[in-house]
Amino acid sequence: MIKINVVTSNKSWHKYIGDPRVFIEKRVNLVNKKYKKYRNKNILFTLLLSGDVHIKKLNKKFRKKNKSTDILSFPFYEKNELKKRLQNDREVYLGDVIVNLSKIKDKNNINNFILELNKLWIHGLTHLLGFDHKKNKDFEKMRKAENKFLSYIR
Repeated sequence: MIKINVVTSNKSWHKYIGDPRVFIEKRVNLVNKKYKKYRNKNILFTLLLSGDVHIKKLNKKFRKKNKSTDILSFPFYEKNELKKRLQNDREVYLGDVIVNLSKIKDKNNINNFILELNKLWIHGLTHLLGFDHKKNKDFEKMRKAENKFLSYIR
């Protein structure tokens, strides 16, 4: 079962999705109902809902890029170690995902806003699960995983 810790560092999130913790947990629960792979495990990660200033500082500190971005993912394990942990451990902390409110484009249309938010946090989650998009074949695998998760919450 995937579990999430939601932290909000920018209060403007409440204007769009009410209680961010409840909003995201409902979607994670929908994923858990359909995605059986980790049913007997506790797979944990943290989602930080941020704004431009905070994510820019994190991007500069950890990626040496002095600019804002839409999302950052910080996997706790390298891919091979993660694979071992997911096979052998009952509880695995995946890492952290940070989503930037300022980069979600269509804030005036709540349906578009929610879709974009879901795409972002799921993109971050797939990174934590060991996917990447450096090569075309990896991009396709990651996109399939993202689309599968998205289909669970629609």
